[in-house]
Amino acid sequence: MAAPAADTLAAPLAAPDAAAGAAAGLEHVTAATATLPHDLSPWGMFMAASPVVQAVMIGLALASVATWTIFLAKSVELSKAKRKARASLAALEQARSLTQAAESIGFEKTPATAFLRAVIAEAHQSADAPSQEGLKERAASRLERIEAAEGRRMMRGTGILASIGSTAPFVGLFGTVWGIMVSFIGIAKSQTTNLAVVAPGIAEALLATAIGLVAAIPAVVIYNGFARSIGGYRAQLGDSSAAVLRLLSRDMDRRALPRTVSKAAE
Repeated sequence: MAAPAADTLAAPLAAPDAAAGAAAGLEHVTAATATLPHDLSPWGMFMAASPVVQAVMIGLALASVATWTIFLAKSVELSKAKRKARASLAALEQARSLTQAAESIGFEKTPATAFLRAVIAEAHQSADAPSQEGLKERAASRLERIEAAEGRRMMRGTGILASIGSTAPFVGLFGTVWGIMVSFIGIAKSQTTNLAVVAPGIAEALLATAIGLVAAIPAVVIYNGFARSIGGYRAQLGDSSAAVLRLLSRDMDRRALPRTVSKAAE
């Protein structure tokens, strides 16, 4: 008769211990849940990231803005230059002499105008030469330098795209490595490996790599597109240079070289 009474006394004692354990577990889950950020959007993860990772993200965002700014500005500049080069080439091909070509092109500042000025200036400086055999070579040298300078001018600014395309992924990776390192330090301090607790910090770190790719991929594509387009523009300049040399050769055969730089070529 004593055994049932003992069991009856032990049951109430065990119940408070179980309730206390459940309460402690609930408190642990609540505390872990409280440390989770409520906003897991890209902006929320940016605001919750460490200062180093935030600085990396801001730098990559500025690089992306620079990429698209250069794209818009250089696209307009290149389109305008190619349109002028086509018009100038058509005028050069229709002209019968250097003087006529200078009058046809007019006062507009284009590479074709620079070609004509250089050739006419060389003809003027070579007027007292005993022989005109070297005139074409000297004129071709001038045209080559003008063509190279125009190509360099058109390439200006595209080097930034190459730098962004080659370095942005590594800058984003640095932000990711730093963020994951901070997350692991937080794991060691909290002494928990609960994925729900550590995942947001890792996601914030990986966001830096994503932004790096967003900045790098368009920069590479745009740079390659500009390289091809500028190559086509330089080919147009080469055609204009060859047309000016043909006009020079005709004037030499006719012995009708212009002796002064005309106002149209200025």
